Formats: sequence, structure tokens, C-alpha cells
Amino acid sequence: MKFDTPATTNPIDQLKIVGQPVHRIDGELKTTGRAMYAYEWHDPNFSYAYGYPVGSTIAKGRIISMNVDAAKRAPGVLAVVTTLDVGKREKGKFNTAKLFGGDEIQHYHQAIAVIVAETFEQARAAAALVKVEYTEEQGRYDLAEAMDSAVKPKDAGGAPPDTAVGDFEGAFKSAEVTLDETYTTPDQSHSMMEPHASIAAWDGDELTVWTSSQMIDWWRSDLATTLGVDKEKIHLMSPFIGGGFGGKLFLRADAVLAAFGAKAAKRPVKVALPRPFLVNNTTHRPATIQRIRIGAARDGKITAIAHESWSGDQPDGQLETAAMQTRLLYAGENRMTAMRLATLHLPEGNAMRAPGEAPGLMALEIAIDEMAEKLGIDPVQFRILNDTQVDPEKPERPFSHRDLIGCLKLGAEHFSWPGQVRPGSRREGNWMIGSGVAAAFRNNLLVPSGARVRLDKEGVVTVETDMTDIGTGSYTIIAQTAAEMMGLPIDKVAVQLGDSRFPVSAGSGGQFGANCSTSGVYAACVKLRDAIVQKLGFNEQDFIFEDGQVRSGSRSVPLAEVAGAEGLVAEDTVEWEKLSDSHQQSTFGAHFVEVGVDVATGETRIRRMLAVCAAGRILNPITARSQVIGAMTMGAGLALSEELAVDTRRGFFVNHDLAGYEVPVHADIPHQEVVFMDETDPVSSPMKAKGIGELGLCGVSAAIANAIHNATGIRLRNYPMTLDKLIGALPDVA
Repeated sequence: MKFDTPATTNPIDQLKIVGQPVHRIDGELKTTGRAMYAYEWHDPNFSYAYGYPVGSTIAKGRIISMNVDAAKRAPGVLAVVTTLDVGKREKGKFNTAKLFGGDEIQHYHQAIAVIVAETFEQARAAAALVKVEYTEEQGRYDLAEAMDSAVKPKDAGGAPPDTAVGDFEGAFKSAEVTLDETYTTPDQSHSMMEPHASIAAWDGDELTVWTSSQMIDWWRSDLATTLGVDKEKIHLMSPFIGGGFGGKLFLRADAVLAAFGAKAAKRPVKVALPRPFLVNNTTHRPATIQRIRIGAARDGKITAIAHESWSGDQPDGQLETAAMQTRLLYAGENRMTAMRLATLHLPEGNAMRAPGEAPGLMALEIAIDEMAEKLGIDPVQFRILNDTQVDPEKPERPFSHRDLIGCLKLGAEHFSWPGQVRPGSRREGNWMIGSGVAAAFRNNLLVPSGARVRLDKEGVVTVETDMTDIGTGSYTIIAQTAAEMMGLPIDKVAVQLGDSRFPVSAGSGGQFGANCSTSGVYAACVKLRDAIVQKLGFNEQDFIFEDGQVRSGSRSVPLAEVAGAEGLVAEDTVEWEKLSDSHQQSTFGAHFVEVGVDVATGETRIRRMLAVCAAGRILNPITARSQVIGAMTMGAGLALSEELAVDTRRGFFVNHDLAGYEVPVHADIPHQEVVFMDETDPVSSPMKAKGIGELGLCGVSAAIANAIHNATGIRLRNYPMTLDKLIGALPDVA
């Protein structure tokens, strides 16, 4: 199905099941422990062995030699495979740093060996016996020091790294009120609950892998490249995933090591990366340094806006595209954005929930607040004043649907926004109280997505797609879509996900998963409906699927009867045409936060959080709310505690576990409220939906930062906003 014209009225609009608060159909499996995650997969016919990785203890250089004799003699050891054994390997399309193979070391904890033994403990003990001799080279590990050598890359995720409209420099110089500030965000870790884990089993030259992957087809393709085997010989499965946040978008070392280990040991092998490897061996969100300049007239209209950002990555790596949202979020005739990439030899930087917009809005939405304060305008009103209904860089290109103003107004009303309150003026005992606001923005990305639907003799529809569920509710919204399209109750729909033998889907990432995967299911169901109608000889313009039957005129036939003994099968892929070029598609929201800051210690406590989201049709308000409150929680962590500490001498992240990398816990998070705007976007998809899982993160941290300023009068521009950055400027304790 080519989606090239805006959606008109279709079966989804009935909203009998889609759009309703349906509880997760996989919830019982998860709460009873019957949902098998990658490392837990068990086949009684297999005798599993266990692999443990050995990581490089230098960040840059080469391996001279590896002595594995002691490891091979250790109790229970079945095989030892080193990076020197497998030799140089072709790198996968989606990997910046290589995962395994050859003598070159590109980053700390790069996988250099896997030890396979009868038990996990035996493998871990033997791994400690491997002796490695290196030639160490000087690397670069400090973004601030590398800024001057940063270069303009070829592109920024498919877009130009620089844009310019009008005369920014001239307009900024002549503006009545100006702001010129620098903001920083640190390296950050995905820190999902489930580690990267895989089980690999060979049957001759055919490989089966159970893994934790957000993108089945990407992994399968890159694993085939890395192993040097035919992609069709690999069967990859990932039915349940314990969180990813972008860290499992791309093939990681656990799958590669499991495959090599299983081949060497001639046994199925389980490999789970230890927690320190999740930080230093996989990917992370890169640090940024961002300069923002804004010029405005006294009436509050922005006349000039510029956003420059610097980030770092491995050679031939990619930007953290922190200036992207500034191209679209606010009006202003004179504009400039520029992004530069420095070469660093830290572990690979790559996508983490809302890449680009999350760190970009951490800076931009503080700058907008600062500008509102300079102008003496309420920060909510300042944002409303500078709204735009067209792409500011291409005014001829309208937004498909944009209601940022509605989000801000509804949020202000619902939150009882106090308006302009003098910073540091509200107090409850030892707590200074402040309120903050920030706009939320995330683009609506569209990726082709396929599905297959089967109708059997029992009247049950089974959906098959390699789409994944990373805790987001994919199983449920896909079941709702098929049920709505086929006129069935949801318990008459079975959903099978995360298997490379199924049609290739959008996968889970970029908040495109829900909208795109359900659109793929919609397309397959349209084909199945057509096949049923044609088989029955019904009028193709006059039929209804309802209550497990298909009706045309006075004739009604149960779907089970239509299926017959052999059943019916239909398959299709939704493909996106033209509309994403003619209309800017984005999602919007507003975050409101109230904090208390202890006047003596600088301790910050979040008291209230509200998110108002405009993201097209909400397919399931229960799962959508879960996505938003999870994102809000992550935003609280990024604002107040999360930071990967870099050892700039040796090139690694020091706090590489959940004891040192501090994420929010229950005590940190108050009751959170989420409000969804009642809207649809026919330009987006046949579902008239958009993504929402990353929108809920965008802007949260800045709203917290703005609330801290409102509480204390202290303006912080460097994340995370820990108490040591506040305590020296706090007012005297009364």
C-alpha cells in the first residue's frame, strides 16, 4: 500500500477498539514470568553453554599478543575465541565502531575475546586469566578540548548540518533585546533493565539467534556481514525486550560473541554483557556543547535565532543533532543553525531516546525562558507569541497539524500556572518553590512497515510481523488494529512479533514504531478484507466487518466460515509517498513542573509534573500514558542526576554501573499527569496517528531547570543540575 494521499474515513475511525484503554495483551505473560526474554529462552533439547566477554583495558591502540593458555585450562572451559582468531571483519552498516575481529582497539571495553564454559561462573573466572599485551596510542577524550578541531560533517542524519535563512548576524546585532549563552549536556547512558543478551545455536551452516533487539532486520543484516555468512541462513528472534531506549537499535557484541562461541564450542551459547559493558562496550548519548543566540523586539517577537552545537564520536561517526528542533519550533525571519563533529576515542556515540531533540531542547528551552525573563514576558505567553504554522525555513511548507499553542494553554490551565513570579519569592519552610515550563517537540518519522495476517477456520486472525515490543505496548496496539479492521473482539486476534521469518516492519525506534507498524497491519488487513469480499462475491462498495462476520446487504457470513479449512492469508507493506515532502510532520507538547529546592543544601525535589501532548490519534491511552510518564521520569534523571563521568586520561566512563550512574527511583518521582489533545492527523498515516514515546522526554529537563531558576533565582546551564552547582549561590538561611 502506498500512502500518498491524506487518509479519509476508514474502518479505524469506528474507534470500537482502537483508541480505547485496552490493557496489555502480553501483561499476564510478563507478570507471571512466562514471557521469555533473550537470555531466558529455553529449549529442553539444548545443552547450553555460557559465554563471558573479555574487554580491552585500553581505549586506543593495538593488540600485540594474547595469552589464553590459562583460560583454556580453567575448569569447565569449552572454547576460547579471540579477536585475533577471527581476524579482521567487515563492519556492519549501522555500526560506527567494529564489534569484534582484528587487532585494532578503537575504544575501552571493546570485545577482544569470549570464554565459553559449562557455567557462567566458570566462564567469568576463566576470563580473568586472559593476558593481553598492547601498544597504546594517544586518544582524545574531552569534547571541550576537541571543539577547535571539530569539522562540518557531510550530513546530519540525512539533513544538512548547517542552515541559514535571512541575515542572522545583522538582525541579531540590531535586535532590541539579545541573549548569547552556552549550555552543556553530558554523556548519558541508556541503562535499560535488561542487558544486551543473546543465545546462538548453529545447525550446520544455519544460525538461530535469540536476542534483545529493537530492529530485527537491521541486526540480521549486520550480523550476516560481520560473520561473513548468507543473511538467509540466519534466523533471529526477539519476542520480548526489557527496554532499549535506542541502545538496542543496532547489532551489538553479545550476538556476535555468542555466534562465534557457539561455533567453537559446538553448543548453543548464552552471552549477556555485564553491566559495565553496557556503558563502555555499547553505545551512549554523546555530550554536547551548545551556543544559542536569540534577538527579539521589545514586543517579544523573535527577530533572530541561532543554534550551534558541538558533539563528538569515533572517526567517521555521527552528530548528536541537537540543533534540529530549532529549525522548526519557533518563528523568526533571520535564522542560523550549525552542527560540528569532533573526533573522540570514547565508546561509540549513537541514538538514545529522542536523539537530537532531547539534548537540543535541554538547551533551547532554557534559552527561551531566559529570553522571556529579559523581555518581562510570561514564558508561556512568549512561546505562544512566537508560534508558527509553517516551516520557518521553508514558509511554503505547512505543518500537517500543529497545536503547540493548544498544549501550552491547556497545560497552563490544568497546572494552575502561576504566571510571572519573581524568582526566589515563594517559600514553604526550608523549601524554595518554583514552577517551570518548556515546549516539547519531536518530528514524526515514517518508515516502511510490513505485516502478514492469517484468518483460520476458528475465526481467529493471527498477525505476523518482525515488529518488536520493548515494553511499549506493540502487541496490544497491533491486536487492536487487526481487531478493528476485521470486526473482531480483541481475544480473537493473536499477535506474533520479533521473528525474522515474518515481514519486515518499521521496528521500534524514533517513536515511529507504533504509527508505522499499525499502518502496516492496516495495509495487510485491507488486503485480507478484499480477499474475503471477492471470495464471497460481495459488492466491493457495500460491506461491513462486524461481530466476527462480514455483511453485505441482507447476507451475513461468519469469518470462520469464509476461511474454510485452509484459511486465508494476506500480506502487505505500507510505503510513504510525497506527503512527508509537502507537509512538515511533527509532534508537540508542553511540560509543566513544580520543584522544591532546600535552602540549606540545594537538594531539589520534584513536586508536580504535567505533560500535555499533541501527537495525532492516541491508539491506546493506557500504553501511551505509560510511554509518556516513563519519558518524563527519564527527563527528571537527565536534569538532576544522569552523567557518564569521563576519565579523560584513559578514555573510559568511570561510573559504569547503576550504583554510580544514578537514574531516578520511585522516591524521586511524584504523581505525574498526562493529558492528550483530541486530534487526528490524516496526512500522517491511515491510522491518523503519530509517535509519542519520545515526545514525552523532549523538554522535560528544561522545564525542571526553569523551575529550579524560578525557585532560587540561580540560572544553571550545565546538566545535570546537581546540588553542588547550586549550593554556593543559595541565599542565606533565614
